[in-house]
Amino acid sequence: MKKKRKFPKKKITVPKTCHFCDAEKNPWYSDTSDLQKFVSDRGKIITKVRTGICAKHQRRLTTSIKHARHLALMPFVAGE
Repeated sequence: MKKKRKFPKKKITVPKTCHFCDAEKNPWYSDTSDLQKFVSDRGKIITKVRTGICAKHQRRLTTSIKHARHLALMPFVAGE
């Protein structure tokens, strides 16, 4: 049997402080330029492990992204 080669995982640099705590504001659905930073190129919401956002703001961020999608301010999936 062949042994599989294990490649080292890529290390992701994560900011140590929350983006919204530093700016002293909350994520809001109409602020789409801020929300786009936390959505991947395929349209998925990026986890708090990768973005460095605290748990409180991550919960508010997901609801505001979903609210913006429902009001057609942001796309559900990435366009081609």
